[in-house]
Amino acid sequence: MTIDKKRLHEIKSIKDKDIDYSDIPELDKTFWANVKPVYPKQKKAISIRLDQDIIDYFKSDGRGYQSKINNILRSYVEAHHA
Repeated sequence: MTIDKKRLHEIKSIKDKDIDYSDIPELDKTFWANVKPVYPKQKKAISIRLDQDIIDYFKSDGRGYQSKINNILRSYVEAHHA
């Protein structure tokens, strides 16, 4: 699924007070009593060579750029894995 920049801008511009949460159940004590945390898969540090403009693009959003790169690669693998 691809969301274009215009749609992302529209979504980001919605104020919290304008979001309808009425169909989302409240997280009560029952929920928290039964919740099971899901931990991310263990990651392995590697060295990879990327073009400087690619690195600059991901770093421009600040912290978490490596996780974003990982998520994009994961999406690619899941989309192309038969």
